[in-house]
Amino acid sequence: MSNKPELTTQYQDSILIEGMTCASCVGRVERTLKKVPGVNKVSVNLATETAFIESEHELDPAVIEAAVQRAGFAVKVPPAIVLNVEGMTCASCVGRVEKAISKVPGVRRAQVNLATEQATIEASSSVHVAQLIQAIARAGYQAHLLNQQDDLSQIDKKMQEQTSLKRDLYIAALLALPVFILEMGSHLVPTFHQFISTTLGMHNSWLIQFVLTTLILILPGRRFYQHGIPALLRLAPDMNSLVAVGTLAAYGYSIIATFIPQWLPTGTVNVYFEAAAVIVALILLGRYFEAKAKGRTSQAIQHLLGLQPKTARVEQNGELVELPIEDVLTGMVIELKPGERVPVDGEVLSGQSYIDESMMTGEPLAVEKTVGSQVVGGTINQTGSLRIQATTVGGSSVLAQIIRMVEQAQGTKLPIQALVDKITLWFVPAVMLLAILTFVIWLWFGPEPALSFALVNAVAVLIIACPCAMGLATPTSIMVGTGRAAELGVLFRKGDALQGLKNARVVALDKTGTLTEGKPSLSDFETVAGFDHDKVLAQVAAVEAKSEHPIAQAIVEAAQARGLVLSKVNHFKSITGYGIEAEVEGQTIHIGADRFMTKLGIDISQFSETAQRLGNAAKTPLYVAVDHQLAAVVAVADQIKETTFSAIRELHRLGLSVAMITGDNKHTAEAVAKQLKIDDVIAEVLPEGKVAAIQQLQQRYGYVAYVGDGINDAPALAQADVGLAIGTGTDVAIEAADVVLMSGSLVGIPNAIALSQATMKNIQQNLFWAFAYNVALIPIAAGLLYPSFGILLSPIFAAGAMALSSVFVLSNALRLKVFKPVVLK
Repeated sequence: MSNKPELTTQYQDSILIEGMTCASCVGRVERTLKKVPGVNKVSVNLATETAFIESEHELDPAVIEAAVQRAGFAVKVPPAIVLNVEGMTCASCVGRVEKAISKVPGVRRAQVNLATEQATIEASSSVHVAQLIQAIARAGYQAHLLNQQDDLSQIDKKMQEQTSLKRDLYIAALLALPVFILEMGSHLVPTFHQFISTTLGMHNSWLIQFVLTTLILILPGRRFYQHGIPALLRLAPDMNSLVAVGTLAAYGYSIIATFIPQWLPTGTVNVYFEAAAVIVALILLGRYFEAKAKGRTSQAIQHLLGLQPKTARVEQNGELVELPIEDVLTGMVIELKPGERVPVDGEVLSGQSYIDESMMTGEPLAVEKTVGSQVVGGTINQTGSLRIQATTVGGSSVLAQIIRMVEQAQGTKLPIQALVDKITLWFVPAVMLLAILTFVIWLWFGPEPALSFALVNAVAVLIIACPCAMGLATPTSIMVGTGRAAELGVLFRKGDALQGLKNARVVALDKTGTLTEGKPSLSDFETVAGFDHDKVLAQVAAVEAKSEHPIAQAIVEAAQARGLVLSKVNHFKSITGYGIEAEVEGQTIHIGADRFMTKLGIDISQFSETAQRLGNAAKTPLYVAVDHQLAAVVAVADQIKETTFSAIRELHRLGLSVAMITGDNKHTAEAVAKQLKIDDVIAEVLPEGKVAAIQQLQQRYGYVAYVGDGINDAPALAQADVGLAIGTGTDVAIEAADVVLMSGSLVGIPNAIALSQATMKNIQQNLFWAFAYNVALIPIAAGLLYPSFGILLSPIFAAGAMALSSVFVLSNALRLKVFKPVVLK
């Protein structure tokens, strides 16, 4: 018996941890992680914020994350790795690549998109790109890391692929035509058969067909064998394998019939060179149309990439120098002439002009730009000359972020695709087994010549069952749908929001800044007897000048308009959700809603009628107390956006309920709701209460879409099933949202929902066609109708039908390019 210790496999992983500040944090994380079952050793580095873990077996990332959270910290998820994958041709390829990537230790999630030919991988920091590329190579495909130049190189590559397919298609068609005429002409026209027999001779005709078909298979058809045969040998057959086996079967049988006919039973000596030749030509035709259509689906990205100028005129040492756009740095001053595109994001230093920002917002009207205005790279300067200072360049620019959002959305896999992937992974092997079964049944039970019937029907089954249409059904619709949305100023940050929006039953809207302009003006200011109107207004304005709230700005502007002098403010204190407390001219001033006065124990009943009147007029009443005595009631009116009425009307027409969540008192909220015909109102909601309000709506309606624009909307946007952020709002809100409305106009909401519904309907049509096509035609190709009706499906017609299925799916998806917005203004 050996005394050598038993060798055990050690699994190594590393995770990034947020929130550690000192050595005690490191110790706490290490102690917690060591308690996880299976962990042998933990080493935490404070400088790199990384934990290195050795374990007996592969650990569940969710268990590790939970342990880190118990220690009081958070796991930082590394950015997703995006790889370009070459060689995928159908849905079964997608399944195999995803399966290969998922087997790499440390990979949390892998998502492969056939239409974009990209793999998006979420993995721990211990996973290296080389490991992923090797795993994909073992599955029979090539991959490389996506870089900034790949968007353009991918477009060039697609163009090269189209050119290559077009060339091979022409060669195959020219060579297949005489083969088809020689063989099928003899079958269809008896006099032509007689002519060939007496002049050329049938054996010579077969020899010519052999030479031409061999050229087709070796030259334009080689792509099917280069990919299909290795995949077959790996026991992972794909669409190329189906074509390779089908055409080689017909070609091999024909070679035996031509050169060693004695090997075949009497009555079965026939050639099927025309089937192999025409199948290759027809499948290349389908591939060519497919490549053209796939190129058109990515036109949104191509258009966005083409918006940024290649150069910019930069001021350097008192001169204007033409610099490549990648050399422009933050802070550089750029000259912009009429008609030119803005090269980078910047701020206007001098000049006045109008800029067309429709590429970003979807709004047709140009926007005036003066000194201090912000401009966005890719927009078009119209009338005047401008000098701008670059504020954001490269990958951080608005245009770059838009491109990134569209790409991410286009690469997303919808929940509906999960079932499709499971089916298509096993579809090709199932078809090959069905083809073998068809061959055997016809050989045993078919009429004479049984061998010929068996071969033809087995080849027809192999050729017609291409899963291309299944693989393209979902991603192509997503690509076209999200691209069209970007043109309308609606950015889907997450592609699955397309499916989510279709499921929405209620749209919940924040009031201020979403339904309204967010720029209220002072409409009423009534004081209690004994208080001077202007003095109280000046005191209130002085306090509000310390606040950045829109209501505060409205009061300050009103005081300034009356020429009032604002006194010095001491001990300013903002009480979240209630109001403001400060000291002005030795007096304590409290300003806030009725709940603030109630909290302070101040009776506001003398203003009850006034408050109700103001609330009924959709105005927000605020109260002022001076030295704990009620002094005044203030009312501001926030104008409702012009587009709000039409947006809500269209949401109702789409069959959705509309709810409003606001911190305003109930009277004001209900007055606005009545004016806008809103179905449900949740009023007097504190900032932290918006999440609870969303949960309340989810219990009542089900799927909730929430629209907001402020920092305090971010948690609610995250809680909602689909969050939509107004693009003119804060970055925090936009980051928390699934969909961004770039224009700030509410018409984007019904447009986004209508486009979501159209896209999902398009996907359902595609999937129905793809599956119904195979369910209906595979039995026909196998010869199911022959006993009753004498109908057989020629492999040539099978190839044509196969090509048609992919072209149909792609053409149907491209209809989304002409989607018309349900609300224009």
